Amino acid sequence: MAGTNSVAPVIIKRKKIIAGGGHHGGAWKVAYADFVTAMMTFFLLMWLLNATTEKQRKGIADYFSPNIPINRVSGGGDGAFGGDSIASEKTLVRSGTGAASLRATESRQARGATGVQSASEANRQEAAKDPLTAVEADLLGASGESNELKEALRHIVTRITDEGLVIEIFDLQDSPLFAGETATPQPVMRQISEILVRVFGMVSNRVAVNGHVRSYPVVLKNNPVWDLSTARAQEVRDLLQSDGLDRLRLNRISGYADRTPAVKDPMAIRNNRIEVVLLRDGK
Repeated sequence: MAGTNSVAPVIIKRKKIIAGGGHHGGAWKVAYADFVTAMMTFFLLMWLLNATTEKQRKGIADYFSPNIPINRVSGGGDGAFGGDSIASEKTLVRSGTGAASLRATESRQARGATGVQSASEANRQEAAKDPLTAVEADLLGASGESNELKEALRHIVTRITDEGLVIEIFDLQDSPLFAGETATPQPVMRQISEILVRVFGMVSNRVAVNGHVRSYPVVLKNNPVWDLSTARAQEVRDLLQSDGLDRLRLNRISGYADRTPAVKDPMAIRNNRIEVVLLRDGK
């Protein structure tokens, strides 16, 4: 027994230590990235709502929601026409008299409409809705007829109000409507009068003419603003009548002197202007 070793055996345990707590998977990173993206999108949306106008927001919405249809109905097919033929009344292009039904009724028969209206037909439909809008479109569209008309229409801006269609004709620095400080019309004013009489022939509304002039220095003994604005309005009335406008359609002539300037500087040449108003019915 003396030779028996009573010493307990030594057990060596090797423990592997991994810094950082070990690998727990990366799913949380994906979830966190999605969360951050969503928050960035949310704050971008809030910024856009605050930093843009209503018109700009509508443009952004239209960009993400295109409103040009390719197929009005779902035909179950994967082609451009949704499974129907080009002769069907359900397709966008109708170039024949065919229809999906063998015995198509008159109301459901394709008539060959291309979907493109002529300019005259579009103007007639626009005139039926609002005659003043049609007159405005015809007036502004005259700029493409010739370079001379394009130069004349540089003097014109229009707006539709409760009173009617206001056609504002104003001086340019290099092209005044009247000679000097007089009521003698320049050739460009005569040309504009001819254009107005032509487009006014589309309707029978009455017409008003308002004269406006720029301010003069207060040191003047006899300030001509009232007489000059009235005289210029009267001269435009004479031009319209001589170019063919029925005198019974002229409702009133007014001279506003320098009391309603178009720009902040009351002495600016832009304030020299004539307003020809195509009045609404009852105005």
